[in-house]
Amino acid sequence: MRNVSGRHFPVVIIGGGQAGLAMSYQLKQREIDHIVLEKNSIAHSWKTQRWDAFCLVTPNWQCQLPGYAYPGSDPKGFMLRDDIVAYVESYAKQIGAPVREGVRVTRLAADPAGGYQLDSSDGEFTADSVVLAVSGYHIPNVPRISEKLSPAIVQVHSSAYRNPGQLPEGEVLVVGSGQSGCQIAEDLHLSGRKVHLAVGSAPRCPRVYRGRDAVEWLDDLGQYDLPVEQHSLKEKVRKNANHYLTGRDGGRDIDLRRFAAEGMRLYGRLHDVENGALKFADDLTTNLDNADRVYNGICKLIDDHIARNAIDAPKQTHYAPVWKPEAPVHTLDPTAAGITSIIWTTGFRSDWSWIDLPLFDGSGYPTHKRGVTTVDDVYVLGLPWLHTWGSGRFVGVGRDAGFVADAIEKRQAVRFNAATIAASEQVAKSA
Repeated sequence: MRNVSGRHFPVVIIGGGQAGLAMSYQLKQREIDHIVLEKNSIAHSWKTQRWDAFCLVTPNWQCQLPGYAYPGSDPKGFMLRDDIVAYVESYAKQIGAPVREGVRVTRLAADPAGGYQLDSSDGEFTADSVVLAVSGYHIPNVPRISEKLSPAIVQVHSSAYRNPGQLPEGEVLVVGSGQSGCQIAEDLHLSGRKVHLAVGSAPRCPRVYRGRDAVEWLDDLGQYDLPVEQHSLKEKVRKNANHYLTGRDGGRDIDLRRFAAEGMRLYGRLHDVENGALKFADDLTTNLDNADRVYNGICKLIDDHIARNAIDAPKQTHYAPVWKPEAPVHTLDPTAAGITSIIWTTGFRSDWSWIDLPLFDGSGYPTHKRGVTTVDDVYVLGLPWLHTWGSGRFVGVGRDAGFVADAIEKRQAVRFNAATIAASEQVAKSA
């Protein structure tokens, strides 16, 4: 493979977040030369796409990037946004990751000379192998129905929300009840703002149950190590919303019913806007009941584990609703209701348009098995449920990176052996 003025590398990692850094660590352990190209800066999304009061929902002890376990003094606490940034930045320094910041890759394609060609804001690179460590959250997703709303209503995507003070006075509608939606709704609620919440189908999880954080119980049960192939939903689990709970103020449940009892207005899923009026589905009761069913299902899973292993743990009853919806609201005039701003916590869309390689399925998702794609020498890392529930988290990305690094090392050995045989044959012909 060619090497033009230091622009060729055995491995190029695209993305300098925790996945790309974990990949760099694993390659360094195997003495495989590589470079990490990061279009912004290390920990960029943690710095710029999280609100002021943001914190992890998983305990600090789960921050287990390879070669760099959580270094702080509060393993059962929950790191705040700036602490997370510091953790990732210090990891990059600790491992000496060869990161080039401010380099955006604009095209990845096969190189006619072999391997791959990468066009970037810093010119062209070539590589034998490429690791796509860019997550799947690329473009803020705001539904087109937002275009039907009055221009007087301020609209903000969750990635741009910082604190209640950035919004105009008045009531706030939060659309979406995944982790971000519920935590932002809580942030506004605790500040004294009047909040309306369009509730979707995301499940919820207990924070503490029978004397321990639920994450500790689930870790003991091997839930974070369960391969996608063994999950009841198989690959469909990759599209599931994460359970909502919070690490705020030491960690607690998020109970939307309790919020409603305290004055938060809950609705079903927002499905349309007609003549400026918000249209909600008649599924609020179903969505709340299903979230509670998952919550109590996790409690039952823990109960069974405790009984099966004769563990001494305090008794605790399962969750019982503290509030139930009355007549559903199907239509709401936001202006008449005093709503002056809307926060869209509706996730992100993937953008793989810059990759000119046949590695995607019909939905645009990279086809892979544990990060090894269907295109030779191209890998993905850091996606939710890449291999296990822990794959998209600090706790599991290092193991996935190790698997991919092993695959790269094997491919390098194959190329080396092929080159050796070819060179021997050439010598024999010349003799």
